Amino acid sequence: MQTCFSIRTAGQALYEFTGDVAAWLSGQGDGLLTLMVRHTSASLLIQENADSDVQHDLRAYFARLVPPSDRPEMSYLRHVMEGPDDMPAHIKAAVLPVSLGIPVTGGRMMLGTWQGIYLFEHRDAPHQRQVAAHFRPD
Repeated sequence: MQTCFSIRTAGQALYEFTGDVAAWLSGQGDGLLTLMVRHTSASLLIQENADSDVQHDLRAYFARLVPPSDRPEMSYLRHVMEGPDDMPAHIKAAVLPVSLGIPVTGGRMMLGTWQGIYLFEHRDAPHQRQVAAHFRPD
């Protein structure tokens, strides 16, 4: 069983879509869910969904780790034609996961109490992101 989730972003942030995935899996049995973001400047994360400060701090950390290409310390970057956020977005996506595997039991993801599934948008401009999903029953 396969589908594609469409996630509208409004710039760099983490966008939770756990509920959409859970609804799609509802009524399925046991198996393995695989998710993959279909873009080279965004990532997927399983992260805490109880305190929004976690998402804020993650974004702040990665902004410090990989600043925009117009900053002096990033002058070594060559891929700069698409804006100062583009190459840093590719670097973040190279460091962070772009696919996730999640066990499913009785049609429910085996996520922890405070875990949610997030698309991590690394670009400044709004985008329509696609996440491919594949559920393989046992």
